[in-house]
Amino acid sequence: MRALRILLIVVVILGGLFVIADRVAVHFAEQEVADRVKTSENLATTPDVSIKGFPFLTQIAFGDLDEVEIGIKSYEAPTGNTTGGATTIRIDDLKAHMKGVKLSLSGNTASSATATSATGTASISYDQLLKAAKSAPTPVFTGVTAQIVGLSDGGDGKIKADMKVTVTGIGTTTYPVLSTVTVDGNTVKVHADNLPKLVVNLADSRVRSITDFQQTISELPGGVKLDSVQAAQGGVDIKVKGSNVDLAG
Repeated sequence: MRALRILLIVVVILGGLFVIADRVAVHFAEQEVADRVKTSENLATTPDVSIKGFPFLTQIAFGDLDEVEIGIKSYEAPTGNTTGGATTIRIDDLKAHMKGVKLSLSGNTASSATATSATGTASISYDQLLKAAKSAPTPVFTGVTAQIVGLSDGGDGKIKADMKVTVTGIGTTTYPVLSTVTVDGNTVKVHADNLPKLVVNLADSRVRSITDFQQTISELPGGVKLDSVQAAQGGVDIKVKGSNVDLAG
């Protein structure tokens, strides 16, 4: 009986040591992944990385992690703009949930990691999105110019664009324009639902060239893609997804 008690105590102690070793190992692995993502994506700050599943040591032995979560506070996404506009747009609070992460092991370290699938969320502030709109006065008719001077939440998933119209010799008026925001491939598009009545008869196409605009996001971390977008209080909320996503290479 005494021997059994001793055996149980040894098992409990060894089990506790294994758990401690497992948690220490996963902590170092998370730091390693975070550093490599920071370097590969040229980030200003180190991202948050969380490796899920237990035990970690068993997963790493087989080179296959169940789930990995990554959080990037601020990411300067390239826009692919070569015409003089903004070359990057800031994406905030990018969170990616990756499943089925396959590791390519080289010695005691992973030379690369690829997720079978990934889903995530992020946001683009209205100030950032405004960079894609025509914020300089643009002629729409003889003696009339217009420009987008602000974006905000219009409610019901709509964006409210403030369009300032200036008529020479008369003055300036700002019109609220409710717009729908959508995703088309790697581009966020803003399309006015209705044009202001006071300018709609002047030149629809010219007015729409101001109210309607788009922002291309040519690259996101790991190769994830835009999935959907919706207007929210502080900006537009986007969802991303991807397959065979490069986690750290």
